[in-house]
Amino acid sequence: MNDIQRQQIRDLRNAGYSYKKIAQKLEINENTVKTYCKRHGLGGIAKAPASINEPFHQCLYCGTDIQQQLGRKPKKFCSDICRNKWWNEHPDKVRRKAYYHLICRHCKKEFISYGNKERKYCSHNCYIRERFGGDENKKQIM
Repeated sequence: MNDIQRQQIRDLRNAGYSYKKIAQKLEINENTVKTYCKRHGLGGIAKAPASINEPFHQCLYCGTDIQQQLGRKPKKFCSDICRNKWWNEHPDKVRRKAYYHLICRHCKKEFISYGNKERKYCSHNCYIRERFGGDENKKQIM
């Protein structure tokens, strides 16, 4: 890191930029920026707010203004309620990549599991039947 980069780090940090944004802007490692800032008293939360270049300053669902927090990624929603409602209304915008095609141990049918490639049964009923013998136990108890 040269003197010009050091000065740019100081200027950008004082302008309120995060370590990550500085690293991207100067094309250097984020940990290098973080270490330099902490050693020279520029660590912690940025002193002044950085201009947010993100396209949203308002809640994507209800449109209310959102106060952005320094040193954090910009918020898209004003609350969890708005976030959940928006995602439920826009399922096409969710990037779901963790679909697994598996075969049930009990009924031998193929099923799709999202997010868990270790699943062994397609349903709770198949698990109970496989583990405890299913309907046979019900007849003995009654």
